[in-house]
Amino acid sequence: MELLVSITTVLGALALGTISPGPSFVFVARTAVAKSRPDGIAAAFGMGVGGVIFAGLALLGLQAAIAAMPGLFTGLKVLGALYLIYLGWGAWRGAREPLAVNERGQPAPRAVGGSFRQGLLTQLSNPKAAVVYGSVFAALLPAHPPAWAAVVLLGVIFAMETGWYAFVAVTLSAEASRAVYLRSKALIDRSAGGVMALLGLKLLIDARSSMM
Repeated sequence: MELLVSITTVLGALALGTISPGPSFVFVARTAVAKSRPDGIAAAFGMGVGGVIFAGLALLGLQAAIAAMPGLFTGLKVLGALYLIYLGWGAWRGAREPLAVNERGQPAPRAVGGSFRQGLLTQLSNPKAAVVYGSVFAALLPAHPPAWAAVVLLGVIFAMETGWYAFVAVTLSAEASRAVYLRSKALIDRSAGGVMALLGLKLLIDARSSMM
């Protein structure tokens, strides 16, 4: 019973972190509106897989490795920052490019594998998530949880991350949302690109501070 209470508490704490705005939310929202609902959902699955990777690494002791090798965390921050800045620049640069739509004004069909990969990389670009997972697990789980507890945690984390971002994708890919986007594409793309780049710069500044 104690272990079940611990797992429930862990999931509650992680759920609050999942729904808080950040680069993942910005990426999924823009993908769903600018590309298509399937693209947004594919990105959501990428977020879910990324969450499971971070959670799995935390269970395996990544936090201890980061504590023992601070340079590892700094390197991960720099890589994540550069990727976010790259995404932001791409959104800003393509702000005035017309959106490819069909005769109904809907996005032209495309493969969604790229959106999944970008969603996964966007999730993994925030190494602080690994520390959050590790901290929550260390504070609320027993030192050596049984295998079934780890499987339950990873499964629910995947469902939670994917479910939340899929909800965002479905909501923002509605016709009304897309109509607003089409009317103000340049402004929305530049705003989203600016937010992504600023988050990347913040991560880069954090990495620089940790080296001093």
